[in-house]
Amino acid sequence: MSERPRIVVSRWIPEEAVKLLREAGEVWVSEADRALTPEELRDAVSGAAAVVSMLHDRVDGALADAAGPCLRVVANVAVGYDNVDVPALAERGVAVTNTPGVLTEATADLAFGLLLAATRRLGEGERLLRARRPWSFHLGFLLGTGLQGKTLGIVGLGQIGQAVARRARAFGMEIVYSGRSRAAAAVESALAAERLPLRELLRTADVVSLHCPLTPDTRHLIDAEALAAMKPGAFLVNTTRGPVVDESALADALRAGTIAGAALDVFEREPEVEPRLLDLDNVALSPHLGSATVETRTEMALLAARNVAAVLSGADPITPVLPT
Repeated sequence: MSERPRIVVSRWIPEEAVKLLREAGEVWVSEADRALTPEELRDAVSGAAAVVSMLHDRVDGALADAAGPCLRVVANVAVGYDNVDVPALAERGVAVTNTPGVLTEATADLAFGLLLAATRRLGEGERLLRARRPWSFHLGFLLGTGLQGKTLGIVGLGQIGQAVARRARAFGMEIVYSGRSRAAAAVESALAAERLPLRELLRTADVVSLHCPLTPDTRHLIDAEALAAMKPGAFLVNTTRGPVVDESALADALRAGTIAGAALDVFEREPEVEPRLLDLDNVALSPHLGSATVETRTEMALLAARNVAAVLSGADPITPVLPT
C-alpha cells in the first residue's frame, strides 16, 4: 500500500478542517502559539505533498524546494495571496489556492464597525470610562461625525467593497469608487455608485475605505501626497492589507489634522504598529479581526482543506490562484 501524503498546517485551524484533511493524508499541525519563522517553516514542510499556509507565512520557491518534489498544493487560508510567490510555485508544478467569498460579509461588518468607531469616537469614549475619569453629558461632549448624506469612497469595488457599500447605502451614504476596471453596470446601478479616478475620489469622499489587493502598484498607495489630497474632515479605513498605507505618513497626517481620523484593522509590519498611532485618539485600531468570527474562520479553513483534498485526489482545485 502506498504511503499517505503528508499535509503540513502552519498554525492552528478549526478541528472540522483538520478532520477533513486527515481523510486526505497524514496531517501535521504546528503547536506553536506564534507564527513559525521562515527557517522553522522550511523544516516543517520537508516531504510535504500539501501545505496549508497563513497570511503571515512567506511561501516562495525556497519553501517549495524545502518541501521537495512531492509538493503538489499550497492552500493559503486568506483571500489575499501577497505572501505567496505564485509564479515560483507554478514553475515547480505546485497549485496555489485561496479562500475567496466566505469572508466577505464578516470583513464588511468589521470595516463598517471601524468606520463607526472612528467617526463616532467610540474608542475615545470607552477609554475615558475604563480610565474612570469624571465626565458629564453636555451638548459639546465627544462630538463625532454623522454619515447620512456623506460620501463613501471605496478603493477596490470587489466583493468586500460592494458589501461595505451596501451597508453604507443603508446608512444614507453616497458611493463613489475607483479601481483598475469598471464594475458591472448592474453593480453600479444597485449601489448608485460612480466611478472616479483615485485622486478625484480622495478629494470627494468623506470616508475612504480601502479594499484593493496588495500589489507592487498598491504598496503605499495612500502616502503623504494621497493623504494631503483628502478633505481635512475625512476619515480613512483600512481592512485590506497594511502596506497599502504608509503608516508613518498617516501618523503625521493624523497628528497635523490633515485628515480627521482613521480606522485600521491591518498594519504595515504586523504585528507591529507604528508607535505614534498608538498615542493618537483620532485613530481606531483592531488586531486584524476582519474575518474573525467562528463561522467565517471555520469556513475559510474548510475551503482550504477541500482544496487540498481535491488536488491530492487528482481533481482540479476549487479556488485556484493563477500566475499572472
